[in-house]
Amino acid sequence: MEPAIPRKVQSVLFMCAMNAVRSPMAEALAKHFFGKSIYVQSAGARKGAVDGFAREVLDEIGIDLSRHAPKTVDELEEWEGLNFDLIISLSPEAHHRALELTRTLAAEVEYWPTMDPTLVQGAREQRLDAYRDVRDGLIRRIKERLRD
Repeated sequence: MEPAIPRKVQSVLFMCAMNAVRSPMAEALAKHFFGKSIYVQSAGARKGAVDGFAREVLDEIGIDLSRHAPKTVDELEEWEGLNFDLIISLSPEAHHRALELTRTLAAEVEYWPTMDPTLVQGAREQRLDAYRDVRDGLIRRIKERLRD
């Protein structure tokens, strides 16, 4: 029996706890690199407000996050439905919610444990470095996972 050939991802949903830091960063990065070929959205298990440091570290590489409006998975489902090939969860809470969704969705779920940079204490530059680490890690994983 031949190994299955992985399908090209056509739509991806990034999920984190509040759609405020990790998942909006992932959405913006994926749209930047693959926006013409893959439908990308993000949502949270709960709703938060976009973090200023997340905006700042994406702005450093020329990606604008200022128009991102945080939304929950429930809101996204209500507005447009949840028709995704792949759901990538970035926090334990989001992963639990993603697995619940697969009871009714035929989507693949991947868990990418991603540090919450809001938990880092210290000087402004130390905190920004934590956000940069998350950004750079997401760039690597997104490019690796979503390329043809």
